[in-house]
Formats: sequence, C-alpha cells, structure tokens
Amino acid sequence: MELQQLRYVVAVAETRNFTRAAERCRVVQSALSHQIAALERELGARLFERTSRRVRLTPAGEAFLTAARECLEAADRARAEVASAAGEIRGRLAVGTIPTVAAVDLPVALREYRRRYPRVRITLTAAGSDELVERVRQGAVDVAFLGLPPRAEPRGVRSRRLGGGELVAVVAPDYHRVETEADLRGLADEPFIDFRVGAAGRAQSDEAFAAAGVRREVPFEVSSADLMVDLVRQGLGVGMLPAAYAPRFPDLRVIRLRDAPTRVEHMIWDNRPSPAATAFLELIDADHSALLPVT
Repeated sequence: MELQQLRYVVAVAETRNFTRAAERCRVVQSALSHQIAALERELGARLFERTSRRVRLTPAGEAFLTAARECLEAADRARAEVASAAGEIRGRLAVGTIPTVAAVDLPVALREYRRRYPRVRITLTAAGSDELVERVRQGAVDVAFLGLPPRAEPRGVRSRRLGGGELVAVVAPDYHRVETEADLRGLADEPFIDFRVGAAGRAQSDEAFAAAGVRREVPFEVSSADLMVDLVRQGLGVGMLPAAYAPRFPDLRVIRLRDAPTRVEHMIWDNRPSPAATAFLELIDADHSALLPVT
C-alpha cells in the first residue's frame, strides 16, 4: 500500500469520477484505475461500485476513506515537522471562521501570514460556531474564529478569548421605525430575521430576549449574515448583528439597544497544532491589535 494509492482513492471518492480524479492527480486515467485495482486486490475488498453512470464508495470503501485521509494527513504533518525542524514552515493551514467575525481583520491576517510563509497552503471555510468546533476536533480545520454567548465556552479544543461586544438591531432605510435607540421590549412586536434555532448566533439574541422577559417572532430563519442583510434591505423585518460588524452595511439603519445581547469571540485550535498552525497562532497573538478591523 502506497501513499499515492491513498491519494487516488480520496480523489475518486471526492469527485465520484475516475476521469476527474485522474485530472486532479495529474495522471492518465488508466494508471489511476490500475493502482486502485491493485489496492483492492491487496485489501481483498472492492472500494468502489462502478457503473456506466456513477461511481460510489462501497461500505468497505467508506471505512477505508476515513483511514486514508488520516494517513495522508499524518504524512503531510510529518513532512511539515521535518521542515520546521530545519527552520522552514510549510504544509497546510486550514482556517475556519464565522462570517461576522469582528475581533480580527482576517483577510489582513491571512495576507500577512502568506507573506511570511509562502510555502504553506492556506484554505478558508465559513461556517457556524458549533460546526467549526466539531471540524477543529476532527482535524479538518486547524484554527477557527467563533462567536458565542458570554457564558458559553468551546469544549474539546484549546481556545482564547479575543474580545466581546454588543449586538445592534439593523433595519432598512425606509423601515417604519424611526428611533435610533430602543430596548428589547420595545422591539418584541417586530418580525425578526435571525439564524436557525440552536445556532450560537441565535442563542445570543434568544437569551437576551428571555432575560428581558419578552417573546419575539422570528418568521425568517437564515444560515448566513449576507442573507439576513438581504432580507433586512427588503424591509421584511429586524436583523441583529454585532455592533463592530454592522458598519460594513452603511445602507442599513442601526438601532442601538439599551439591553443589548452580547457575544464573545474566541480563537480555537486542537491540542497538537501543526507548525503551520502554530505560526498562525503566534501571528494573531503578536499582532492582534494591528489586526483589528478598521471601522
């Protein structure tokens, strides 16, 4: 069993097509098919079901895929560790973030990191806080930036608080409310646009309304801040955004809240960060003040 065979299996599993997998791996299809067939003979099990229309993993293939990815990740990490010992940072840096991160200017941080460590392959994934915690636990993401209610802490990962802040209400320019400051009780009768129930971004607002002793209606549930803003622009309801993030949408009106929900932003990573991840953590720690977003 060779690492190249594992790469071929992963490529076929992800593309569900031998031709596209061969193109990704930059080999002719016949060579890729031959290597996978040889691996299947060695394992004594078929990894893929092949028909004229589709390719899919067998149960044996599903089990093998997880181990194959772990082996490839371990091999990449071994190379990175050797390079680090020789004074060179290389390998992979997978970063995850909530879309509304405000404690760090992430594009600037990634630009500076790439300038310092050009041999590191950087990827970025945007997702919800809960999903990012799980991805860091699984090793799919190296470092992630979250936003959680004040009393919540990310579990199963290492973390550092980057800062906190209040949320504000945002409405369309021609929305019927004209005040620039309100309390949650005064907004309770408005239709709200918010994240799905159970998401960390939703919990911040729900907890604040519960503490104020009022209930609100959320007829529009979204999975991204961009969709929330688009619905707010159409006058469909009131959105809630971090006060440091709301200025990115100057066309929306901001209503400050006297009893505002709050959130805390965290940076998280796993217990054994790679050299590339360690270098990124050090960059954020050293330059945090310089990486604050410009408002």
